Amino acid sequence: MTYHGAVKVGGPPDVRELAHLIITKVAVGPYDNNAYLLRCRATDEQLLIDAAADAPVLLETVGDDLETVVTTHRHQDHWGALAEVVATTGARTAAGEHDAEGIDVPTELLLADGDKLRVGEVELTVRHLVGHTPGAIVLVYDDPQGHPHVFTGDCLFPGGPGRTTQPDEFKSLMEGLEAKVFTLPDETWIYPGHGNDTTLGKERTHLAEWWARGW
Repeated sequence: MTYHGAVKVGGPPDVRELAHLIITKVAVGPYDNNAYLLRCRATDEQLLIDAAADAPVLLETVGDDLETVVTTHRHQDHWGALAEVVATTGARTAAGEHDAEGIDVPTELLLADGDKLRVGEVELTVRHLVGHTPGAIVLVYDDPQGHPHVFTGDCLFPGGPGRTTQPDEFKSLMEGLEAKVFTLPDETWIYPGHGNDTTLGKERTHLAEWWARGW
């Protein structure tokens, strides 16, 4: 079946099969958080993005083996199940270097802008965006046999950037998105921290509108 990315808490995950990577999206918790399991086809190594909530659901999705859990930012709804997932799987923890102090579970791997993170033979590039939180990160997979795929946490959603509380935070987030995400092609697929997926092409036409409204 064709991947659509529309998942609901309590419902089945959606699975996208790329040439080198399998992406499983599942919705968890009271805030409808998205968690993404990435599995390298060549090695079967796995990486989980945001152990947000509902640890039993995430552990069932993960199965027997998990190498890394990446937390996209410090907000608790994105790491509520992290302690239990790590205790059960023994996976290492990773997060942006400027947000790690706000995550109750110790971070083993501190990530900075431009860092490379591997899951098996697949390479992800870290992009640091300031605004939603001081140390939020997005992960970019530039599929060599297709278009890029970007896991944006709460930095970018269908319809606009993530929530900010001050004008300087909004400005910083927008500038970061334009410099580090919207430089990718229109076909780039966006996997946000909540809700449905989108593409950069759908969102690019609204950049001026977002700037004008200020959120």
